[in-house]
Amino acid sequence: MTEWQVTATTIYCDAVDDDVTILVYKDWSTKCTGYKKYVEGLDKERAKMLQKKAKRLGRNLKCEGPQDYRVTSYRDKLTAEEKS
Repeated sequence: MTEWQVTATTIYCDAVDDDVTILVYKDWSTKCTGYKKYVEGLDKERAKMLQKKAKRLGRNLKCEGPQDYRVTSYRDKLTAEEKS
């Protein structure tokens, strides 16, 4: 078991073209602020802003959810550090 309660890192997430914070709790559960902002809290204004960014960048922008490789990679990195 880990000696910490929660750890976090902020990364640039190209899936939403924004900085997001990934949180990993001592039970290895995870949360991402991007998911809360771009999926759970997606209102018309934020959706329109995301569409404008997507058009400017020439690609689709969409949060890939809590099982996104960015989230799981950070959790797996911490798991490996704990085992060594």
